[in-house]
Amino acid sequence: MRIQIVAVGTKMPNWVNTGVDEFIRRFPSDMPVSFTEIPAGKRGKNADIKRILEKEGELMLAAIPKGNRIVTLEVTGKPWDTPTLAKQLDNWKMDGRDVSLLIGGPEGLAPECISASEQKWSLSALTLPHPLVRIILTESLYRAWSVTQNHPYHRE
Repeated sequence: MRIQIVAVGTKMPNWVNTGVDEFIRRFPSDMPVSFTEIPAGKRGKNADIKRILEKEGELMLAAIPKGNRIVTLEVTGKPWDTPTLAKQLDNWKMDGRDVSLLIGGPEGLAPECISASEQKWSLSALTLPHPLVRIILTESLYRAWSVTQNHPYHRE
């Protein structure tokens, strides 16, 4: 199973890229994790947010290989603790499809992305900064994988 993370926004600070790359590097070859960045639309004083969100959504969905399970990260999604996420990973593997996890931009995800998702996951009831979400997501996935493998990382 492959996991693809699709996120709105480019030009992240170095500490974000370093953190994300560190956890992605740790995944085994039978569960590779990739990161796809979608350029954020220009937001200004008179920006048409609805149109920007729509364009970001189109680009996100176009970046997802056909047949992938789509999981959106949303404040209103279901909160999963580490054991629950580990069960999700096992369920996704049994499903036989690759998984695409979607992180929206400043206004969240386009309605088209939300309606295309099979699962909605909330990392926190808090609104988290998008750069931090990338690190929390990759670390959480790695920790859940370590639980499924009885790897010592989870007990550190």
